[in-house]
Amino acid sequence: MARAKTKNELIEAANESFEKLWSIIDSMPMDALKKEFDFSGDLKKKEAHWKRDKNVRDVLIHLYEWHQLLLTWINSNIVGSKLPFIPKPYSFKTYGEMNIEFWKKHQSTDLEEAKDMLKDSHEAVLKLVAPFSHEMLFTKQYFDWTGTTSLGSYCVSAMPSHYDWAIKKLRAHIKLIRLKS
Repeated sequence: MARAKTKNELIEAANESFEKLWSIIDSMPMDALKKEFDFSGDLKKKEAHWKRDKNVRDVLIHLYEWHQLLLTWINSNIVGSKLPFIPKPYSFKTYGEMNIEFWKKHQSTDLEEAKDMLKDSHEAVLKLVAPFSHEMLFTKQYFDWTGTTSLGSYCVSAMPSHYDWAIKKLRAHIKLIRLKS
């Protein structure tokens, strides 16, 4: 699906990708859900996240934490309390370090809890976005706190685009399991 450019496309893409993600998770046997990822043999998988996330729980928690970033950022800025999307001491140049902190924070979170947390945060983001008009979401610089882009662009990144990232990762995990069987 092309990147959402309207409020309706955003909500549709978020829900479609989220449903696709759960369809994959629901189809996985328990051993695959709990099995550690091992992408070490694939030299094409160079990005840090291929090493950072060790299992399905880690992927779900990553999505949950990015929802939390979006929720906190919008809720704070909409009432005039200026906050950057990426909290200090991090920036868009160092958000990889932030992602590692998210990973560390949730090492005692179990898979079922991670599932519940993500489902709840997805609903919370959709509920928060619902009152915004198309113009508010997709007009660049409509809000001064979105910088040079639009609020909708951040929402796309935190929801459908991030869900697609997770789907790709889970499919790669499933493929490796099948190859090793």
